[in-house]
Amino acid sequence: MGEPHGGNLTGTRLATDPEVPLSPFRVRGAELACEYSDEGGHPVVQLHGLTSSRARDRLLDLDLGRGQSGTRLLRYDARGHGRSTGCPLPEDYRWSRLAEDLLALVEAYFPGEAVHGVGPSMGCGTLLHAAVREPDRFDGLTLLLPPTAWETRAAQARNYERLAAFVERHGAERLAGAGASLHALPPAAASHPPATPDVAERLLPAAYRGAALSDLPSRQELAGLRLPVSILAWTGDGGHPVSTALSLARVLPRARLRIAERPEQVAAWPEVLREDVGRD
Repeated sequence: MGEPHGGNLTGTRLATDPEVPLSPFRVRGAELACEYSDEGGHPVVQLHGLTSSRARDRLLDLDLGRGQSGTRLLRYDARGHGRSTGCPLPEDYRWSRLAEDLLALVEAYFPGEAVHGVGPSMGCGTLLHAAVREPDRFDGLTLLLPPTAWETRAAQARNYERLAAFVERHGAERLAGAGASLHALPPAAASHPPATPDVAERLLPAAYRGAALSDLPSRQELAGLRLPVSILAWTGDGGHPVSTALSLARVLPRARLRIAERPEQVAAWPEVLREDVGRD
C-alpha cells in the first residue's frame, strides 16, 4: 500500500483552490507526483500515456479533466514519468504493475468510494487492469486511444524493444529527432506539437520494455466488467489502431465508441468526460 509524504492527504486546501500540488505519494520503488482539484463533486482519477505526463498531455490536448467543474479530480504522473521517480526495471512499467499504483492512490485519496477513471493508451491499459482486479473501485471509465492489444500487440512489443535499444545506443535526444521525422501525426492530431518523451533517459529503456511486456486484460476478463465505458479513438495511428477500439466496444457490455477523424472532434472529448461523470 502506498502512502503520501507529510501525513494529511488533503491538508487545509479549500474547495476553491484550482489545482493543489500534493506531497509525493510513495509506492514500492517510486514516488508519484500528484495534483488535486477539489470542487467537492464526483471523484475522478486521470492518467496519461507511455512516455507522457500530466504536463505533456496538456500540450497534446489529451488532458480531458482540464476545465472540468464539480469534481474531485486527481491527476498524477506514472512511475518514472514526468515528475515521478522510478527504477530502471522493466517489470515496474508493466500495465498490471501500474494498476497496483493506481489502486493504491484511489484507496488513499478516495477511501471507500467508486471513482471515474480517464486516460489514454498506457493509461487506458492501466485502468482496465485495475478495473478487472477491483471492479467495485470504479463506476465508469473514459478510455482514450486504446493501444495495440492481443493479435496486434506482438509487433508493437518488438517496436518498443527496438526503441529501448536505440536509446541505450544513441540517447533519448536522437530518438526524439528521429521520431519527429519518421512518424506522421494522425489527421485528428495534426495541430499537436512533436511528442518528446517526458521520461528521464536512464529510465526510458525500462519504460519501453515494460510496455513490451504488457497487454490488455483478456477479452473474457473484460466481458465481465459491467460499468459504463466510453471509448474515444482516432484514425491513422498504428500505435492506437481503431481495431482495438472496435474490439473493446464489442467486448465490454456497456461501451459506447466515438472515432475522431478531425481535430475539432478531439476538441469535443472533454465534453464526453463531463457527460460520463454526470452519468455515474
